[in-house]
Amino acid sequence: MIILKTERDLQAMRPACRLAAVLLDEVAAFVRPGVTTRAIDEFAAARLSHYGARSAFLGYHQYPCHVCISVNEQVVHGLAGERRVEFGDIVSLDVGVAHNGFIGDTARTVPVGGCSLEAQRLLDVTEQALREGIAAAQAGNRVADIGRAVQRCVESNGYSVVREFVGHGVGRSMHEDPQVPNFVEPGRASHRLKPGMTIAIEPMVNRGGPGVKVLKDGWTVVTEDGELSAHFEHTVLITETGPEILTCHEQTELKRRAG
Repeated sequence: MIILKTERDLQAMRPACRLAAVLLDEVAAFVRPGVTTRAIDEFAAARLSHYGARSAFLGYHQYPCHVCISVNEQVVHGLAGERRVEFGDIVSLDVGVAHNGFIGDTARTVPVGGCSLEAQRLLDVTEQALREGIAAAQAGNRVADIGRAVQRCVESNGYSVVREFVGHGVGRSMHEDPQVPNFVEPGRASHRLKPGMTIAIEPMVNRGGPGVKVLKDGWTVVTEDGELSAHFEHTVLITETGPEILTCHEQTELKRRAG
């Protein structure tokens, strides 16, 4: 069942989403050569405590970390540990903040000190795919229009869209209806977008093939061919006048860019 948010709901949800945006910026700034993924997670935990919020991920289906930290060929759901990120790595940071009874969900892939031109192009294309997906999130369109926009951007640049993991509705729960694939599924019914829907749009893009697998830890998803992967995400509100990006600092600027 798709839950349309009331204005009262949104008054509580917007601060949760803004906190997620702030936390993601702070964690991204903390990432530097030599830091362990455990230290990144501990930093995120400390900042969440500072803001009086909690991780929406910690304990969710027994997930053991505060944020998802996925390095290089890791796609999503990476676990914090003793691995030290190195100059030239790319690190996907996925942040979920629970506050005021609602959740803000956002992600970004960042270079560690710098990265190759090939890796930077992957990041740029994935972020552009997110922007194009958001631009398609217009009231009256269908969820499939978002996936079509993302897929067209990704594949026209020679990359692959991950199919096993998709975007989703978000609100009081981490995963609400509808699912928001980053590709078009022929023959599958697609929900119409309505004002009040809040969805997480999150392209996961591989430099090589689309195949992924889950490691023995039961969480970390990696590319089958060992190629790099990138992940960008925003929580978006569908309105009568266009998509509103909730997980950002400057709503008007990002809403303009999304359109």
